[in-house]
Amino acid sequence: MGTKLLIIGGVAGGATAAARARRLDEDAEITILERGPYVSFANCGLPYYISRAIAKRSKLLLQTPEGFDSRYNIKVLVDTEAVEIDRAGKRVRARGPEGETWLEYDKLIMSQGGNPVIPPVQGADSPNAFKLWTIPDMDRIVKFLDEEKPKSVVVAGGGFIGLEMAEAFRERGLETTIVELLPRLMSVMDPEFGAMIAAKLESLGVRVKTGVGVKAVHASSREVELSDGLRIPGDMLLFSVGVRPELALAKAASLAIGPSGALQVDERLATSDPDIYAAGDMVEILNRVSGKKARIPLAGPANRQGRIAATNALGGSMKYNGALGTSVVKVFDATAASTGLTEAAARDAGFEVGSASIFKDHHATYYPGYKEMALKLIYDRKSGRLLGAQAFGEEGVEKRIDVLATALLGRMTLSDLAELDLAYAPPYSSANDPVNVAAMVGLNDLSGYSPLETAAQLKKVLAAGGDELVLDVRNRVEYDEGHIAGSLNLPLDELRFSLEDLPAGKRIHVLDRTGFRGHLALRILKKRGYDAVFNLSGGYMSVVAEGGFDIETTD
Repeated sequence: MGTKLLIIGGVAGGATAAARARRLDEDAEITILERGPYVSFANCGLPYYISRAIAKRSKLLLQTPEGFDSRYNIKVLVDTEAVEIDRAGKRVRARGPEGETWLEYDKLIMSQGGNPVIPPVQGADSPNAFKLWTIPDMDRIVKFLDEEKPKSVVVAGGGFIGLEMAEAFRERGLETTIVELLPRLMSVMDPEFGAMIAAKLESLGVRVKTGVGVKAVHASSREVELSDGLRIPGDMLLFSVGVRPELALAKAASLAIGPSGALQVDERLATSDPDIYAAGDMVEILNRVSGKKARIPLAGPANRQGRIAATNALGGSMKYNGALGTSVVKVFDATAASTGLTEAAARDAGFEVGSASIFKDHHATYYPGYKEMALKLIYDRKSGRLLGAQAFGEEGVEKRIDVLATALLGRMTLSDLAELDLAYAPPYSSANDPVNVAAMVGLNDLSGYSPLETAAQLKKVLAAGGDELVLDVRNRVEYDEGHIAGSLNLPLDELRFSLEDLPAGKRIHVLDRTGFRGHLALRILKKRGYDAVFNLSGGYMSVVAEGGFDIETTD
């Protein structure tokens, strides 16, 4: 008899672990326990079936119990829940359609994932309130849409699923509102990107309300009551406020829980019991940038963890070195993506943080179809090492973030990035790719050649008062359309001839639309003897994205 390998959880990490185990050992006795009715389904594709972007439901079913049996000789028990682990007896009590039974194991892999958080609000169990995590969840939503013909929906939560489902509902013609308790959408990114995403959604008819939560679901009146007392139309409500790791079974078995609140595993993905391994959203892993333990509940890491856990459970010796947290989300015709640490996370990790933001066209402007993209690099001011990156735009976003994720893995610096030899032809990029340009902007900051400040830093400086001057070097039409109150407008092309208009003794904060003209203006001022000069990273676009400034227009 071969090794008895029991796997709890048959999606992502669990399914990958099972298939890997069979490739390693033809004689192993492999069994998957899956609590739900489906195994190995594409849970990341669920919103796109609801939106009708994916036409066939069957496309989401990657494998079946029968398929696992015929192709891999793996036994799959669906609708079967593991309810107890007897570590001393090396067996698991399972409850399925035919009652309870004990299943023995030599090695056990836990891949139970997580569960959507349903806040304890009045009416959360109403027939028009939903979550989206499984195929049955998806089926219930589609059935309601097809039969009840709702006209309005409230999406509680502005993370990945919230954004994807807001788009899906809007594509289905529903009046859609996103309600986010935090001050911004997509809290895994820096605030300005949440603002850009919100602006995009609102431009396409999705209402966005931040800083407020759901208080109650009123099914009879088809309304959703918010924490500020406002009632808004809501024929249906989707909860997407977060996911917590599924740890009840692990805790009952006295397996160690890590400081992040997820299941503790070592570099081989073994739990505190050497015969029990774990993978996926339920485990605590190493953040490869900060060096700290964290939860990174993403499908890519879960699948790679499943492969490694199976290898080690069958006697191998593979290490899992952690993840970067690279992610991407579609926002209608735009894309938001990030990798590594945000500014706040980098500071919390103890780095001396710098950041460079640019707004640059994704390919050469003389070639038709170029789209402007926001790109931000976060770096360590001491070493110049890249710590994270974020981007938003309609084209070329995920390409740049994938490049920067690779750079993070190689612990590359801004100098390395500035010299990257990236593919160039006018339809694809510019001679200096946005990645190169952002790195050069960061290098100018570190060297003191063109010191940067962020919109958040400028906002604090202005709020504190003092001898500060905001010098806006955009043209007069741009300035008149919107500018920081009290700023002085000296267009770049006139600056050399207007220096006498600059008041003496003030710190000068230069801005243009995106940062490039601001850089040129700063260099003029530096060469003319002005020392306390700073260029606003990302220019006026960052001011708009950051928010909270006193903005004026000129009639």
